[in-house]
Amino acid sequence: MIGRETVTFVLILLAGMIAGSILGDILGEWLPFLRVSKTVSWSPSLDLDILTFKLSLQLKFNLASIAGLAFAFWISRRVR
Repeated sequence: MIGRETVTFVLILLAGMIAGSILGDILGEWLPFLRVSKTVSWSPSLDLDILTFKLSLQLKFNLASIAGLAFAFWISRRVR
């Protein structure tokens, strides 16, 4: 089972990416390179005649979200 520290760490990193992405959208008016993003997607599917399973995961990375991820990582290591 996943420990509480691991779940907290992942949530902090996710919050950092979201905050960085929002900050990139806000500052993107003045710094347009912050809005340039790269999309990574994964879509596994399974079809068993009576059951069909489809999952889609899409992540959009930009410079600001990566900076937010790095900052969140630094904060989480600093807090421990």
